[in-house]
Amino acid sequence: QVQLVESGGGLVQAGGSLRLSCALSGRTFRNYNMGWFRQAPGKEREFVAAISWSGSSTKYADSVKGRFTISRDNAKNTVYLQMNSLKPEDTAVYYCAADQPLMGMGLRVVDASYDYWGQGTQVTVSS
Repeated sequence: QVQLVESGGGLVQAGGSLRLSCALSGRTFRNYNMGWFRQAPGKEREFVAAISWSGSSTKYADSVKGRFTISRDNAKNTVYLQMNSLKPEDTAVYYCAADQPLMGMGLRVVDASYDYWGQGTQVTVSS
């Protein structure tokens, strides 16, 4: 049974930082590219960041570039999202997801491309 479990969400003031973690079990972690998405109230889920299975390649949404950093530790089966300089508009439920890469395909930003999802963790940024 595949499980993705996020942790690290919470309430933070604008300008603060949080680090989200997501642990995968039930599959071989290094076989998957990993992504973070978020969904704010009344909005569609949107791409935040992705990292390749080896960690050598990353991709970010323009809205978080320079503030968020995605990383992974394959020995711990865990992907991270370091979020700095948080803004109220970053408030959302954050989801991690696993994507089994296809030959010739790069990091994907469409949520329908991902195979497995976590339950989400709430991030609230107060002004």
